[in-house]
Amino acid sequence: MASSSRSSGAGRQRGAEAAGAGKQPPTAASAAADAALSGASFLTVAEVAAVMRVSKMTVYRLVHSGELPAVRVGRSFRVSDRAVHEYLRAAFIEAG
Repeated sequence: MASSSRSSGAGRQRGAEAAGAGKQPPTAASAAADAALSGASFLTVAEVAAVMRVSKMTVYRLVHSGELPAVRVGRSFRVSDRAVHEYLRAAFIEAG
């Protein structure tokens, strides 16, 4: 049983190197985005719904339509508090 169908640790390492081979060096835009996100705080869809006093379904619709930017983490979304406040400020209308 000297030969085995399982790959060795070296094979896994080559696969990891191949996966990282296509990485591009960071650009100025990605560095700026990283700097902007370093101090950001994120809210769950339920928390956004509570802040906006709407249903979670309304928040999901805003996220899926692109009106409210969000980040997908696993199977859930996170919305930056800054994006929520910018959305509300843009949606605000003067009455009268």
